[in-house]
Amino acid sequence: MTETTTTGDADTAPDATLDEGTSRTASRRSVLGWGGAGLALGAVAAGGAAAVTRSGDDVAPAAESGAAVAFHGAHQAGIATAVQDRLHFAAFDVKTADREEFVQLLKDWTRAAARMTAGHAVGEGAYGGLAEAPPDDTGEALGLRPSRLTLTIGFGPSLFGKFGLDGKRPEALVDLPKFPGDNLDKARSGGDLCVQACADDPQVAVHAIRNLARIGFGKVAVRWSQLGFGKTSSTTPEAQTPRNMMGFKDGTRNVSGTDADALVKHVWVGEKDGPGWMTGGSYLVARRIRMNIETWDRTSLQEQEDVFGRDKGEGAPVGRAEERDEPFLKAMKPDAHVRLAHPDTNDGATILRRGYSFTDGTDGLGRLDAGLFFLAYQRDVRKGFIPVQRSLSRSDALNEYIQHVGSAVFAVPPGVRGKDDWWGKGLFTGEA
Repeated sequence: MTETTTTGDADTAPDATLDEGTSRTASRRSVLGWGGAGLALGAVAAGGAAAVTRSGDDVAPAAESGAAVAFHGAHQAGIATAVQDRLHFAAFDVKTADREEFVQLLKDWTRAAARMTAGHAVGEGAYGGLAEAPPDDTGEALGLRPSRLTLTIGFGPSLFGKFGLDGKRPEALVDLPKFPGDNLDKARSGGDLCVQACADDPQVAVHAIRNLARIGFGKVAVRWSQLGFGKTSSTTPEAQTPRNMMGFKDGTRNVSGTDADALVKHVWVGEKDGPGWMTGGSYLVARRIRMNIETWDRTSLQEQEDVFGRDKGEGAPVGRAEERDEPFLKAMKPDAHVRLAHPDTNDGATILRRGYSFTDGTDGLGRLDAGLFFLAYQRDVRKGFIPVQRSLSRSDALNEYIQHVGSAVFAVPPGVRGKDDWWGKGLFTGEA
């Protein structure tokens, strides 16, 4: 990847998280396994794209696609961040029973993530090291810009049965109930932890997950993964609202990434919510939703619009002229998707969505395996996704054309704040 400058204090720049003084020879301990010793970084050349800064609860508006998003902050990037165009999401199972080994992996992943999001190669890079050892970086992102890459980690419920963490599972990290119509594939559900890689270049996102999986070899293994494209929800309301695979605008009323009050109210875990290690974090629900698009494509335009409660061209609610006009819910059919998903129908339940479309070949019966990879962040799953999905699963007209086939929920810890911090530190050390 290309070298790039970042903004902010030296303490929180990606370079500050790395072991500056480690010798080149010592760093080649990657012959035995990629670890902290392979993270040495020499002088960083200036140039490339400028960073997109993040400060406090706010995220700067969407920037050019080649820019770098700051890795460090009170919250993890990739939540309120302006949604990128591409996704590679991976859920992992933990294979090691050694707590210290797993903690070291989290530290190694944090350092690698800081490098990759800044546009640097992992460790000493893909070439130039010992010929007898595998390179530290797989190399497919060489010459590519950071492309606003963000890496976001989350911990699944099953992780808390390991490493003596039983008493640290947040009350809000509940197992999702089985909703009517669910047809979940266990091979595409769950996971001890996840990493969400978002970028404007698909190769940059894939490179990030590939290298984290490589670093974790023998300690974690990919349980399932999902590629996504064409963001279906936006955290930047000033930008054009994206469309889903059914051709309708999605996310008109989504939480804005710059609305600090809404983020505090609906997305970020507060100090009084508990536990302390989750303060500043969030909870993620991931759902793979298969769309029966062949059936949908043979449905009349009027019925399509009735199903959603919006017109297909402008995206305006029923009886309104503009997309962002306040919807008159009673003018919609009782089973219209917008009506059933609206906060007013669900006692104010609000989630931040940043899902992606997917197409994964065919199902063997001549139909496209396509749909929505739904991602939603919230302050409490019990007050966010669950009540909304209960409303939708019971009577949403859209259910005739979709089916939930994969599901997972994760506790997403707060951001990495400095050189001595790492993903999940508060969970494993008790330090908030």
